[in-house]
Amino acid sequence: MSDPKLDPSSASDPAKPPVRIPLVLEDTVSVLAMALLAFITFANVVVRYLTDSSFAWTEEFSIFLLIVVTMTAGSTAFVRRQHIRIEFLADAGSYTRQRVMAILATLCSVLFFIALTILSGRMVYDEYTWGDTSPAIGVPTWWYSIWVPILSAVITLRLAGMLHRLLRVSK
Repeated sequence: MSDPKLDPSSASDPAKPPVRIPLVLEDTVSVLAMALLAFITFANVVVRYLTDSSFAWTEEFSIFLLIVVTMTAGSTAFVRRQHIRIEFLADAGSYTRQRVMAILATLCSVLFFIALTILSGRMVYDEYTWGDTSPAIGVPTWWYSIWVPILSAVITLRLAGMLHRLLRVSK
């Protein structure tokens, strides 16, 4: 029902949509972060089971890794059209309607991630300026939070590329 020009997932290989910078970069970071998350969580469980104490740093590092996984996987999900959408609205109607809906949804996402990049960048700046430190190991909190604006900018660029491709598509 959806048009292959608007929906890369209907192409021959949905895992490889037409992009200039390969998605393998985000995929690799996601896999490495998940592997590290699984390893430190497993190590913490084993230590807690054997010694009745736990590594204090694992919780805040796990949160950091979850943020990285969420942002990198979200980036690839947008490009592969695997994000949540209401297919009844997005895939229904004529080609023109589908195209307008795809452009509108992508434009809204671009604006959201531009705002997230700016606002999270301001948060990182405040953490840096005020010298906030993490409760468990006492490192500066901006070490963790700097990745939110960076990865938000990556998502913004991916979405801008999608928007550019959508606007180039002709009937």
